[in-house]
Amino acid sequence: MSAVSAGFIFCFCGFAKAVPGGVKVNGAEVGGLSYGAAVELLRKDVEDGLKGKTLIINGAKGQYVFTYPEISYKDDFRRVLGSAKKNGDYTADVRYYLCGVDEIIASICGQERVERAEPYAKFNASGEPFTYFAGNDGKQVNASALKADILASLKGGFEAVNVKYLTAFRRTTLQSVRLCTTLLGAYTTRFDPSNTNRASNIRLAAALLNGVVLDGGKTLSFNDTVGARLPERGFRKAKIIENGEYVEGVGGGVCQVSTTLYNAALLSGMTVTEYHPHSLAVGYVGPSRDAMVSGSSCDLKFKNPSSTPVYIRARTGDGSVTFELYGKSDGAKYSLQSVVTGSIPAEEELCDDPAQVREGKDGIISEGYLLISRSGYVKKIKLRTDRYAPQKRVALAENLSPPQENLPAFARANDYKKLIFNIQ
Repeated sequence: MSAVSAGFIFCFCGFAKAVPGGVKVNGAEVGGLSYGAAVELLRKDVEDGLKGKTLIINGAKGQYVFTYPEISYKDDFRRVLGSAKKNGDYTADVRYYLCGVDEIIASICGQERVERAEPYAKFNASGEPFTYFAGNDGKQVNASALKADILASLKGGFEAVNVKYLTAFRRTTLQSVRLCTTLLGAYTTRFDPSNTNRASNIRLAAALLNGVVLDGGKTLSFNDTVGARLPERGFRKAKIIENGEYVEGVGGGVCQVSTTLYNAALLSGMTVTEYHPHSLAVGYVGPSRDAMVSGSSCDLKFKNPSSTPVYIRARTGDGSVTFELYGKSDGAKYSLQSVVTGSIPAEEELCDDPAQVREGKDGIISEGYLLISRSGYVKKIKLRTDRYAPQKRVALAENLSPPQENLPAFARANDYKKLIFNIQ
C-alpha cells in the first residue's frame, strides 16, 4: 500500500508541475502552465471549435442534424504533454465521434426504410372491374456505408453525409397483374322486366353473386353463396317449374341467374362439378345449357382449375342479366353448342272448358357440347344429354270436328283429331 500511494503521489505531483517553457500543442502555447491547466486550455479550444461545427446527414425522408455535445471527441493531450520538451511544437491527436452512433444509425434506418409494395389490382363490384396499382421498390439504408461516411466526415471537414440505399426490387410487374385480371368469359340472358316479382328475384340473386372472388382450386356453390330463397331475405313469389308444371313459388327467376352463371363459367374454362337440368325446356337459353337450382338438393357448383383467383361480376340491366368472369387465361377459347337429337310427343286431350285450353309443347332430347380452341385446334367435348318433358296439349273438342263429308268413310272424329295434333 505504501508503494502504491507513493506512485500515485508522484504521478499527481508530476502532472501538477509546469509544462516546459516554449511548448506549443496544436498551435496553442502552453509552456509554463501546469499540466492540468494546459489540458484544460487545449480542451477548451477544441470544444469552442466544435461548437461551431455541424454534422448533417441527408436522407430521402428528412435531414438529420447533430452538434456539440452530441458530437464529442477523444484526445491524447496528456500523452503529448507528458513527453513534451522545452520549445517543442507538437500536434496532438483529436478524434471526433458521434455519441451513440449505432443507435442513431438504427433510428435513421428505421425512418428512411421504404417497404417494397408489389403491384396489385383492386377488384370493384361496380364501375371499372379493376383499379390497378403499380406498387414501388423497397429501400433500406446501407447501414455500414452510413457509418463509414459519418466517421469520414468527422475525421475530415464535417462534410454533409448523403444516405446510401439498398434497393429491394419488385418481384412482379403491373403487366403480370393485368394478365391475371383479363376477361375470361361472359354470358347474358334476357327477362321480362314487367314481371316485377321475377325481375326482383333475378336482380337480388345476381347482386349476391356480384363481387365474389373464387380462389385457385376452390369450388363455388350457388346455393351457399346466394343463400335460402325466403321472403324475409327479400325473395318474392313468381312462377317456378315443379313436377313438369309452372306454379307459384318463392324465388321464381333465380334459376335464370344460375343458368346464366353456368354458361359464363363454362365459357371461362371453369370445371362444372354439379348441375341439374329443368324438367321442362326454358325459353331464355338453348336446351342442354340450363342449370336449375332448388333448395339445398339441387345446386350449381364449379371449380376454379387455375392457381390464381377468378373474379365474378354480375350486372342486371332493364331486362337482362350478365355474368363476367375475370382471371388468368389458360390460352384457350371456349364456346358452347346445343344439339336437339329428338322430340318427345306431347299428350293430347280434348275438353269442353275453354279455360283449360293450352297449346302444349313436345318434349326435347338434346345434347350439350363444349368446344375448346387452342393453337388452331378445336376439341369438342360432350357435356351432357337431357330429356325435357313435353307439356300436354288441351283443346276444345268442338273446334276440332271437321265436316264429316270431307272425311273418308272409315275415319272417325277422334282419329282425325289425333292426326291433326300429331301434325302440329
